[in-house]
Amino acid sequence: MALKIGDKIPETLGVNQHGKEVKSLDFSGKKLVLYFYPKDNTPGCTAQACSLRDDYAELKKQGYEILGVSVDSDTSHQKFINKHQLPFDLIADTDKVLAEKFGTWGEKKSFGRTYMGMFRTTFVIDENGIIQKIFQPKEVKTKEHGKQILSL
Repeated sequence: MALKIGDKIPETLGVNQHGKEVKSLDFSGKKLVLYFYPKDNTPGCTAQACSLRDDYAELKKQGYEILGVSVDSDTSHQKFINKHQLPFDLIADTDKVLAEKFGTWGEKKSFGRTYMGMFRTTFVIDENGIIQKIFQPKEVKTKEHGKQILSL
């Protein structure tokens, strides 16, 4: 069953672009923006990551850390981070464990085709690891996602 507002996030979040294990305790005492996105270097995902990059200083000032998640490999994440100078880590959820816990992996339809994929979803988590807000796929504005979070 998918995590919802009021739930505590899992202890283990996955492995970042450097192969380092990321845990929820790493963000203890900080607010966390955990955003799930479909694929590195695609137009919508790049716009979303760059929006968060552009508002990163203000988000940090307001106490937020940012962590992105997709099923791409750590190598793909490294290239994406370098190409767009992203100042935050990305989780390589290649086995879809985190996406399934958060309910962001499932059946999608596009142009009459059905396939499994990542739902663009953002979880805003408080200093104690509790989910406070969820931006559902239709709510995420990729080009101004940083501003959406800052307006909370």
